[in-house]
Amino acid sequence: MYAPQSASARLARVNIGNAPDEPSGDEDLMQRYAGGDAAAFEQLYARHRGGLYRYIARQCGDRAAAEELYQDVWSRVIEARARYRAEARFATWLYTLAHNRLIDWYRKSSRVVWVDFGRDDDAPETDIAAQRHWQPEVRTESRQIAQTLLALLDALPPPQREAFLLHEEGGLSVEEIAAATGTRAETAKSRLRYAVAKLRCGLQELI
Repeated sequence: MYAPQSASARLARVNIGNAPDEPSGDEDLMQRYAGGDAAAFEQLYARHRGGLYRYIARQCGDRAAAEELYQDVWSRVIEARARYRAEARFATWLYTLAHNRLIDWYRKSSRVVWVDFGRDDDAPETDIAAQRHWQPEVRTESRQIAQTLLALLDALPPPQREAFLLHEEGGLSVEEIAAATGTRAETAKSRLRYAVAKLRCGLQELI
């Protein structure tokens, strides 16, 4: 998302009206884990660890707090395994837990929300475009875009920023964002639309 070519391209592909492709088997994995299959949890963790951590870190802006919140969310997943029911996608349920935990943290903290857009250490860098990304002139351009995107995201109203992160990091549809945040679908759709429009507009001068 943060390479020079891809920042605007990915924003252009954000489809606010449609649900994203569903990851296969998350709900089955959670049910298998509830039945005692520890390997099923390992698969769930591997699938969602990156997106969940980035969502939490970019919302709370405190590395130590993000680590604690991240571990707490997974602890709650473990504790709730016997009560889990596949009434929604696992991702929706997971990010609802994270959203609620963040709300609790916001209420107890007066820290300013900060967003980190450093390189994703989990992202593979194997294709030609990725190799170009690490050429000196491209790194400079990438840093400029990352800094601009950082400022643009930080300037978004928190509900709009959250809607965008839930869509991009969690892969949640508009309806799932609404469910995770306890809002109406139209509200979630508006928040996501405004966030994408502002980010696109702000990036135009660098594209």
